[in-house]
Amino acid sequence: MTSLSAPELDKLIRASLTYRDRAYAPYSKFRVGAALLTADGQIFGGCNVENASYGAGICAERTAVVKAVSEGQNKFIAVAVSSDVPSPTTSPCGICRQFLREFLSPEVPIYFVSSQYPSEQPSWLNSLDGDEAKNFVVKMSMEELLPNSFGPDNLGIEGPK
Repeated sequence: MTSLSAPELDKLIRASLTYRDRAYAPYSKFRVGAALLTADGQIFGGCNVENASYGAGICAERTAVVKAVSEGQNKFIAVAVSSDVPSPTTSPCGICRQFLREFLSPEVPIYFVSSQYPSEQPSWLNSLDGDEAKNFVVKMSMEELLPNSFGPDNLGIEGPK
């Protein structure tokens, strides 16, 4: 799994929280933000955008991917997802997991972030294994999030470069 420095991870997490705050969720009241870190250090983010015709909405993760790809970026080395939930348990829905799988290799880390993430960079951010860290951030790989997944390689093509 890609290892980010504490400042890089903090920046990615804060981007997801900023995008969460921009969510348009008048129906569910469930705001989600996502931030993608590209191989060249850029961050692309997105939020969920709901619609009165519920199926016409879009999740934060897909919004972030679409924005990045439309700007010529399709290689991501880390993802952060946040919501208004105090525990770091909000993970992408099924369709977003599949959508991310198109662009993430199995070892790419995905961080789930608590709404209670500290306002200053926490000292425990260098190691997410401690008990305090687990109250705020949970890290999984793409493979852990979507085991035995279906992706470009299953169709005999390489994924995005």
